[in-house]
Amino acid sequence: SEQTEPEGADGNATLFRRMIGSLLYLTTSHPNIMFSAILCARYQAILKESHILAMKRIFCYLKYTHNVGLWYPRNSKFKLVGYTDSDHGGCCIYRKLTLGGAQMLGDRLVSWSCKKHALVACSTAEAEYVSAGRCCAQILWIQNQQLDNGLNFSKTHICCDNTNAIQMI
Repeated sequence: SEQTEPEGADGNATLFRRMIGSLLYLTTSHPNIMFSAILCARYQAILKESHILAMKRIFCYLKYTHNVGLWYPRNSKFKLVGYTDSDHGGCCIYRKLTLGGAQMLGDRLVSWSCKKHALVACSTAEAEYVSAGRCCAQILWIQNQQLDNGLNFSKTHICCDNTNAIQMI
């Protein structure tokens, strides 16, 4: 547990730091290991052999899932598109709203989010509307950032799968 110091011999700090550095570099293309890599990085001050074994398990996972990750093709269209979705009351315990969205430049994922909110939506249309609004805010931020680079994405599509929410928008 995090409150007590783990049992076992002290680990090799230099090896552990190299492994952490490699994993943190890999999180750019494998966001699925982000939580595990950062959790392991916490233990640099009280390093034990059990922490190095946990790191080796992450590397073993990466070895057998080398084809899983984000793919950024070289020759795809350079068009900004936003995708949005929501889950109206999908949390069985609290009935909270889960919102998600992804922003793509061509076939390249540039931003995504998923969050369980503290509010409860009255309808699926309302949930989709809130999700589309959050996606729109992210698209506007990306557009403003790209204006600094000389790129203009003024006509950006936001894809939503609820016709009532589209009517409200």
